[in-house]
Amino acid sequence: MGRSAFGHAPNDGYCHSSAISMKPAAYKKVIGFLSIAVLFLLLTNYLALRKLDLATRDPAPVEDVKKEIVSKPISKIKPKKRVGTIVLVIDDFGYRNDQVSDGFLDLGIPITCAIIPGHAQSRKFAQKANAAGQEVIIHMPMESTIPESGEEDYKIKAGMISEEIEWRIREVFKDMPEAVGMNNHQGSKATMNGKVMSVVASVLKQEGKYFVDSRTSSATVGEKTMRSLGVPTMRRHVFLDNEPDKKKIENQLEQLVKMAVKQGTALGIGHARPNTLAVLKKEIPDLLARGFQFEFASQNVK
Repeated sequence: MGRSAFGHAPNDGYCHSSAISMKPAAYKKVIGFLSIAVLFLLLTNYLALRKLDLATRDPAPVEDVKKEIVSKPISKIKPKKRVGTIVLVIDDFGYRNDQVSDGFLDLGIPITCAIIPGHAQSRKFAQKANAAGQEVIIHMPMESTIPESGEEDYKIKAGMISEEIEWRIREVFKDMPEAVGMNNHQGSKATMNGKVMSVVASVLKQEGKYFVDSRTSSATVGEKTMRSLGVPTMRRHVFLDNEPDKKKIENQLEQLVKMAVKQGTALGIGHARPNTLAVLKKEIPDLLARGFQFEFASQNVK
């Protein structure tokens, strides 16, 4: 057969027709491939952006973080640097068991509770203080240079024989087994007496207790005697509330603070009274924020 007008053999038309019929299938493959590629790129881009977002996102709004910090009790906030240690011994528990005495237990810091034996609330408060995690010691009545009545069945006197002194001390520890030590209630005449304090020291050593010399007299031999016989001891540095006025208590507390900075540790004695509690509640948060540490007497006797 001859060629067509376009110069192609007749079967060329058949081949051209086949090529045209194959194009849609090829296009579908290309489009499918491109669609998969686009989806893959979109997915990887999304995952990358998601990872970047999680890495840079704040863990919590600033307001929430501030709220969390403010809501924590200040006693739980640890100062960056300790500037001094304060030991607070609060005397004369036993007379009362009320909001004032409970207030000292709720100060949020370690305090050493000195309880006078023989009063209506002595035993009950010793149990309560111990359950609250506070330290209990015996606030032992001792003879003063000024005649004072009260606690006659417990008082240590200069004219007593050794056996009487020993018996009285052992009995109060039996009555208050929570007590880990002792300090003197009044007692300037007894604490100046070397014989009396030697007997006291021998009993405390046998019982495994410590002694805080309240220093109601500058002539006391209490601390010296305890050290000579190997009884852990320390002295009172400041009386907080000999005068009950709040401003004067604040001034005395500041003296205690200065001594803690100078010496490293200072012991202050206060009493279970409303004004003393009020001043401590006001000042303790600031002292903690300033870097002062509060500890039990037992942690500091030597």
